[in-house]
Amino acid sequence: MSEDNFRNNFPNGFAVPNPCGSGYWNGVGHYNSKGGGTLNPFGTDFNNNYQRWTIALCNADSDGDGKTNGQELGDPFCDWYAASAANANLRAATSHPGICEPIGSPACAAQEGKFSC
Repeated sequence: MSEDNFRNNFPNGFAVPNPCGSGYWNGVGHYNSKGGGTLNPFGTDFNNNYQRWTIALCNADSDGDGKTNGQELGDPFCDWYAASAANANLRAATSHPGICEPIGSPACAAQEGKFSC
């Protein structure tokens, strides 16, 4: 399955903000913004959920920044699913579920050196 196909399996997969600045982070499950290479915590959790958006994955805080994956990806009620044509509660993604933010803060020190902006 290609990176693009994976992004169809979680909310706002093609519009996850780049924590390093403007634009989007295309390799959402990876420390490499373009995909490939080492998985970030969200990528690991996503793989452990068989590459599917589940309530457990939605409620998890993969990157440990104090916000659930659902909050970060615009699905705070964990009711998004890929097959739905309309997801009335879906909001815009506000941050990255696999990169602790704000980058450089003491709470996010464990990820230092794992990616570059």
